[in-house]
Amino acid sequence: MITVDITMPIHILNILFLIVVLNAVLYRPVRRILAERKQKIADLNNEVETFNKNAKLRAEEFDSKFRDARRKAKAEFDAARNEAQAAGADTVQRIRSEADKAKAAQMSTIAAEIKAADQALKGQVEVFATEMAGKVLGRAL
Repeated sequence: MITVDITMPIHILNILFLIVVLNAVLYRPVRRILAERKQKIADLNNEVETFNKNAKLRAEEFDSKFRDARRKAKAEFDAARNEAQAAGADTVQRIRSEADKAKAAQMSTIAAEIKAADQALKGQVEVFATEMAGKVLGRAL
């Protein structure tokens, strides 16, 4: 059974005093440290979010620049290839033209030689015919 005497108010004062002391010495500092830790974690999470956003932006920027560089390189390569093909086509056309001219010159030279040989042989046809007839008949004509 509970008896009400002088010790009861002393115990109540003792408990109140203990609550005040513990609150000042233990609970407030622990709550303050927990609040600071929570704030630090929130700040770190914000920083991580910022770093992730920056990393994503930089990756997108890099991809964009890489695509632009690839597009420019392809355009320059195509231009150089087209230029080389045009130069090659011009060179081939020039060589073909020179070959046609050389061929025509040689053909005219050969035609002239054939004509000269034909005329030379036409002039000697009678001599050859007489010699052949003599050899075939076995006597001189």
